[in-house]
Amino acid sequence: MNVLIISLLALLIVSAYLWYNKKRANRVEIGENIIELAEQGDAHAQWILGYSYYSGEGAEQSYTKAIKWLTPSAEQGHPEAQYMLGYCHYYGDGVKVDYTKAIKWLIQAVNQNHMIAQYMLGLCYDKGNGVEQDYKEAVKWYTLSANQGYAPAQSYLGNCYYTGEGVEQNYTEAVKWLRLSAEQGFDEAQSNLGYCYYTGKGVEQDYKEAVKWYTKAAEQGSADAQYNLGCCYLKGEGVEQDYAEAVKWFRMSAEQGVADAQYNLGYCYESGKGVEQNTEEAKKWYTKAGEQGDEQALQDLSKLE
Repeated sequence: MNVLIISLLALLIVSAYLWYNKKRANRVEIGENIIELAEQGDAHAQWILGYSYYSGEGAEQSYTKAIKWLTPSAEQGHPEAQYMLGYCHYYGDGVKVDYTKAIKWLIQAVNQNHMIAQYMLGLCYDKGNGVEQDYKEAVKWYTLSANQGYAPAQSYLGNCYYTGEGVEQNYTEAVKWLRLSAEQGFDEAQSNLGYCYYTGKGVEQDYKEAVKWYTKAAEQGSADAQYNLGCCYLKGEGVEQDYAEAVKWFRMSAEQGVADAQYNLGYCYESGKGVEQNTEEAKKWYTKAGEQGDEQALQDLSKLE
């Protein structure tokens, strides 16, 4: 039930960047003279065009055109363009994957104190992508970004303190950073903060508070939070026991591929808790969990064959 394991790195970076830009999208407006200014060499106008083509906001999405405008903007020192260009080279959006160029542009952006570039550079060191893996260096960049208030960096820094990677393990410090991120609405932090309250690590154990944060994250689509919230309803921890509600959250999580949720949904179908008993449905979900290596699911499946 440890939800602090970081997976699907690329997806998390994308979601974090989109999360940030949803909060600042009103700053990006394309006026009639933007193209003219960009063609005249205005770095900010070039960045606006590049961002617009990348995101599909205000223009038909085209990574190739995004690169066309981001490059001259970045070369003139525009930090947003430098960050985005680094990102594109890292993931091959509009260009071939090139970690060397990605790191080059990210470093130029962090030299201008760009908080998302700091966060992404931290991820690079955390995972050893494009640079030699170095947890301490990752913590350094997460901290710089987190201190600027960037919620995804605060969340990852909290994870580092929780696991003790790159920094001395400190559950209290982990909760501090997770809370800062969670209060900004970042679902990964909300889920992990809920887990801290559930286990009593870094904070006094409080199932009701765990349910509160699990719910916030689950409603945003966090598969781990949906699973954990389902467990709370199944056991009646922090909330009145409700098997139907447990099934609801297990199903949402299971459909996103969480093996534990798939197993629990299979169990609910086998036992008839919160749903009409259905052996075939139980087999279906036990099979899905078993395919991901859940030994208990395979054992229970064999009993139904």
